[in-house]
Amino acid sequence: MVVPFRRVAASVSTRHFTHPNNRPPFRAKKGMTVLLLAALLGGCAVGPDYVRPAMDLPQAYKEVGPWKQATPRQVDDHQPWWQAYGDPILNDLITQANAANQTIQQAAAQYRQAQATAALARASLWPTVGLQAGAARGQTNSNGVQRLADTYTVGLNASWEADVWGRIRRGAEAGDASAQASAASLAAARLAIQATLAQDYLQLRVTDLQKDLYRRTVEAYRRSLQLTTHQYEAGTALRSDVAQAETQLRAAQAQLIDLDATRNQLEHAIAMLVGKAPAAFSLAPVAAATASDDAMDANAQRLQASLPQIPAGLPSDLLERRPDIANAERLAAAANANIGVARAAYFPTLTLSTSGGYNSPAFAQLFNTPGRVWSLGAALAETLFDGGARSARNDAATAAFDAAVAQYKQTVLGGLQEVEDNLSTLRVLDQESGVQAQAVQSAQLAERLAMRQYQAGTVTYLSVVTTQATSLTNQRNAVTLLGRQLVASVALIKATGGGWQAEAAAAAGAADAATSTPSAPPMAAR
Repeated sequence: MVVPFRRVAASVSTRHFTHPNNRPPFRAKKGMTVLLLAALLGGCAVGPDYVRPAMDLPQAYKEVGPWKQATPRQVDDHQPWWQAYGDPILNDLITQANAANQTIQQAAAQYRQAQATAALARASLWPTVGLQAGAARGQTNSNGVQRLADTYTVGLNASWEADVWGRIRRGAEAGDASAQASAASLAAARLAIQATLAQDYLQLRVTDLQKDLYRRTVEAYRRSLQLTTHQYEAGTALRSDVAQAETQLRAAQAQLIDLDATRNQLEHAIAMLVGKAPAAFSLAPVAAATASDDAMDANAQRLQASLPQIPAGLPSDLLERRPDIANAERLAAAANANIGVARAAYFPTLTLSTSGGYNSPAFAQLFNTPGRVWSLGAALAETLFDGGARSARNDAATAAFDAAVAQYKQTVLGGLQEVEDNLSTLRVLDQESGVQAQAVQSAQLAERLAMRQYQAGTVTYLSVVTTQATSLTNQRNAVTLLGRQLVASVALIKATGGGWQAEAAAAAGAADAATSTPSAPPMAAR
């Protein structure tokens, strides 16, 4: 059977219904002075002081970028990173998303909630002051004599828990760290939406290039079909040649139609990201290429966005530039502060209270001197037995901190992997695109030569079909490679933090806290 124990409290208090000459006894004043000095001089914060978890980071990345030394310019927080692509439509879309995206709005509301929670924790450092006023009418019975009387009261009361062991300070520290973590979450959500929008937009533009490629291919195949039909009618071509030309034309038309589904889905996704209904949003396609345009040059010229060259910096930069890493680090700091809150429960709490006012049976005499009342007291409370509850809370807080540290380190490792992956992808795609450009030129030359040979009657139409299919495949691969490079470049910017700076965000958060909360009283100073 568990026997419940009450919280044992020691208190010192004085209360007087005063006369003008009444004063609190000297001993009571001396006792209160001793308690106040003990509270002010004995303040300390129990629990471990926070130190950022150590990480064994490499000096440089394993992968190298496909750029020349010192040529690229590092993305920073002074210029929106998406402007590096040089596409005004993309700039406008991301501006709209920053203002209207609902995921960002949700994260912003959660950040405001975290700020309010942190302010609530800091408010506990201050005394609580209240005003009370009342009027009552009641009947009493004393020795058989019943009396009906009125009572009027008015007064002020105040109480303050002296943060001797730092429980409140640790709670405020945890609240501030949680608010900073929420600010980093907001930055991470904003960066994720911006990167997703940029990738969707760039993929849509690449889809436009693919559609234009297939439109030009359909026109070329239609001319080939007409040529083959005329030669068949003249008796210089086989019926199978006409069938092959028609099959090739219909297959290209089917691929062109299929690209509409891809483009529509990307357009709908962009509409959602900028906070609009798909029916109220549309993007005009890129300009069509002319017959005189070179295929590879035409893609680069008609695509407004250009591929930027952005270095990844150093692995240690990720600790300050990635908001998700900053979020994990701040959560670890909050968990560390919660250990102090749990350990402070082992020590007694000291609460100082005071009240003063007037109490009178007649309202007209309420503020007269004989009705003046006041009290001044202190209460010291300590739990003697709780069945191991405090120990369990301390163990839980320590385990939560260990989990937060592990999550922080895993987030750092994940960030390093993302940077390495995208550096590798960009390096490989850069090499591949150069080779693919040569393949496109060779395939287009082979296509032209095969058509001339067919017109001269030296090869069958099967050779023309084969070279045309090869040329189309290589041109499509070149466009796809361009899209993959653009998407990977956005992913690299996102992996390196998109120009976000933890120091700038922390300074902004500190400024917000300073303007929203007055400076702490002496007991709150560490």
